Amino acid sequence: MFGRSRRRQADSEPVTVAVNGGLFSARVRDEKDQPLSGARGLIVNRRTQRVTEATADEFGLLVATLAPGNYTVAIRAGGYRPVTHVIDVITGDHAALDVVQLMPDADLRLPAPGEWELDPDHTSIQFIARHIALSQVYGRFTRFNGSIHVGERIQDSYVEVLIEAASIETASEKRDAHLRSADFLDVERFPHLHFISDSFGEGSGDKWHVAGNLTIRGSSRAVNLETSYLGLQTWNGNRLGAIAKTELHREDFAINWQQTLAKGVVVVGSTVEIRLNIQAVQK
Repeated sequence: MFGRSRRRQADSEPVTVAVNGGLFSARVRDEKDQPLSGARGLIVNRRTQRVTEATADEFGLLVATLAPGNYTVAIRAGGYRPVTHVIDVITGDHAALDVVQLMPDADLRLPAPGEWELDPDHTSIQFIARHIALSQVYGRFTRFNGSIHVGERIQDSYVEVLIEAASIETASEKRDAHLRSADFLDVERFPHLHFISDSFGEGSGDKWHVAGNLTIRGSSRAVNLETSYLGLQTWNGNRLGAIAKTELHREDFAINWQQTLAKGVVVVGSTVEIRLNIQAVQK
């Protein structure tokens, strides 16, 4: 879909425009006419080919300050068909597309009902923790198994994953040994981390809502995974892809070891970010 639009800023919409540039904005909404947070705008100057990127905020508002010129604007979001417009940006003026509605991508098919087994060679379970408030430590678990059980109704699906605690790696043998000790994962007493979902549903676009219980060191806590479904491919079987992330507070799982530096700076941060890259094969 192509269009051309330029509209002067209304008095009721106070916006600051750069002295030597103009403003572009669009209000991005989904098929239910709801704000589409996170939609991305790729804005290309048609003469210079200079690229500007912008992301819609929680209200679906996408804004960019641009040099005067003629631009192609492609607006897209995961699970939706992209929409493209052509705009003219004039110094001191506001080029607005008003409402841009994205519709679901019919090619993003859902997986067939049945069991889809995680492929450990193409799946990663990674984590990020803060060290002395200066840097981030990246780690992963290398041994795990799990399945996605897709129901006849997507709401009846569930995920179960079992992770070998001793497989933790952070590229430091000394640190890895400490993480396996009783101060942290205590792998001798608790050899596995276990996640099983109890809520599974399709959101807007490529978003899935996956919630369940994670057990670490014998303590179970509710976890919500922000999940994006990447679709299906055929390669050595039928495969689905997804990415997911969440944040954990290690004290919730009785992982309380800590040292404190001067001025109260802690050695290990409380919050741990979890990132999952998932590829599963249909059995």
